[in-house]
Amino acid sequence: MRIATLAANRLGLVAESGIVDITDLVSDPTDERGPLHRFIADGDIDAARRLENDRGRVTDARLAAPLPRPPKIIAAPVNYADHQSEMAVSQSIADLGVFLKATSSVIGPGEAVRLPYSDIRTDQEAELAVVIGRVARHVSVDDALDHVFGYTCALDITVRSTEDRSTRKSFDTFTPLGPWVVTADEVDDPDDLTLRCWVDGELRQDTSTKALIFSVAELIAYTTSVMTLWPGDVILTGTPAGVGPINGASSVTVEIETIGRLEVAVSDATARPYAERPRPTCLPGGER
Repeated sequence: MRIATLAANRLGLVAESGIVDITDLVSDPTDERGPLHRFIADGDIDAARRLENDRGRVTDARLAAPLPRPPKIIAAPVNYADHQSEMAVSQSIADLGVFLKATSSVIGPGEAVRLPYSDIRTDQEAELAVVIGRVARHVSVDDALDHVFGYTCALDITVRSTEDRSTRKSFDTFTPLGPWVVTADEVDDPDDLTLRCWVDGELRQDTSTKALIFSVAELIAYTTSVMTLWPGDVILTGTPAGVGPINGASSVTVEIETIGRLEVAVSDATARPYAERPRPTCLPGGER
């Protein structure tokens, strides 16, 4: 089942013949984390399936970010060997662990990534995203997938500057998600999905999630050894080789087998020189 967040805090079931509004199945659709978050927490999937054939299709649906403010965004650095080679680094996720991105960085399909700097390279990184369905702490690899609500497409946009990884990846608009979440029962094997990414129509990334260093289950199990996962948390599973620069005229498309196709634009309308970023009035040891 494909479940989408629609404009105006509505929730939709995406059927082959159109979108069915199922907002009435959500206890509090105005929750600032979005109606899908509330549905994950206390919704009835079987009831949603029954409504697919009982209701008319929505004609004014506009897709928004499926989870506009997830409780956490956890990301996996260097989780494909070909990306490790591409970056010319010796470490992988096995050495680096996971990191957090700001939840305010989320945007949805059709929105625009806003480049912060006019003179620093910013890259696209296409990834499979995992949406957690129930509380998970110290789960085993064998049990990990039982805690998944579903999957969606993601981009982990990255500035190649000197700051910490979380800073460089947490600018507003730097985590596009969508176009919807596909429930876990629809995905036979999350470690066997074709993932592709195009920038301005050029195919840059083309892989299978078979190539993940930490499989989806291993990544979830590892993450729960560090932190408690809550319903609605999003885990970005890492990006393959093919990472490259985007600019203010770019369009970026991610397509993942079984999941869907996410498209966003890129804008440099508010970009500024890197030297103009906020700086301290003096360096350590200096005088104001």
